[in-house]
Amino acid sequence: MANTETTLKEAMTTIDGVVGVALVDYESGMALGTLGGGKDLDLGVAAAGNTDVVRAKLRTMEHLGLNDEIEDILITLGTQYHLIRLLKRRDAGGLFLYLALDRGRANLAMARHQLRTVEALLEI
Repeated sequence: MANTETTLKEAMTTIDGVVGVALVDYESGMALGTLGGGKDLDLGVAAAGNTDVVRAKLRTMEHLGLNDEIEDILITLGTQYHLIRLLKRRDAGGLFLYLALDRGRANLAMARHQLRTVEALLEI
């Protein structure tokens, strides 16, 4: 098991095409840890905005009466993929991993697989 900083470093170094990664509390919208990003990707703003996405999807699922869980949410942009992975462990309630990928360098299927592996390493 690894702490937040180590887990985020693992994501940055093992997943091809990563631009930035964050661990986010979707109850508050706060990033608990970030790595990467830059002038073109403010991970604090991304954390807050993607919290709204997660909340909206959970609310919609409730209205539809869907008795299921979100595995991940993919947002496809012209030059990037944004991947939101809700943590499923009981000790991680209300948290998600956010990953921004360069679409030209990333393999989306591999990124999803590797993000699951990184999630399993995370110690909350």
